[in-house]
Amino acid sequence: MVKGWPARLSSGEVTLRPLRRSDERVWRSARSRNAAWLLPWEATVPPNGDLRPTSYKQLVRSLERQARAGETFPFAVEVDGRFSGQLTVNNIVRASAQFASIGYWLDRDVAGRGVMPRAVAMAIDHCFTTAGLHRIEIAIRPENSNSLRVVEKLGIREIGFAPLFLHIDGAWRDHRIFAITVEECPEGLLTRLSHPSHE
Repeated sequence: MVKGWPARLSSGEVTLRPLRRSDERVWRSARSRNAAWLLPWEATVPPNGDLRPTSYKQLVRSLERQARAGETFPFAVEVDGRFSGQLTVNNIVRASAQFASIGYWLDRDVAGRGVMPRAVAMAIDHCFTTAGLHRIEIAIRPENSNSLRVVEKLGIREIGFAPLFLHIDGAWRDHRIFAITVEECPEGLLTRLSHPSHE
């Protein structure tokens, strides 16, 4: 049994639950509708890089394998019971690090409603409590104003700048790095989101 997985988390209209093979139709539909909107922020395979899964079934199989190994928590994001995106806690490192990073995408239909700040807050609270992690990091392209607003709302501090950090939309891209430790939010991020005193 992996510490912290599987998990189902809910707050208001937002639910995080394990991504399932049966999500294929709604996942494909959301990705198709949002293709142009998501393209500038999509991870791509660099020249001579390892091939990524080429089908939804391969993607879910790969994520399930990593989840069983305790390396990732692949969540579907639901809004009022409707599939609306994906949030993945990935690169989980145990031992003396107790670290992970978070990546996500959201259906444009529900953008601007505070869905992703709530989802990220739930995921980080889960990582710090049930999963026992110590530090969570989020890497964001400087141009991605929507994602920058997520970390701003949650009061997650910027810790650095990583030139040519990830291969995104066909090229190596710079990223701003944000991180938070369990000591920085003893009350939990959902509480902080509801009562913003970090400003």
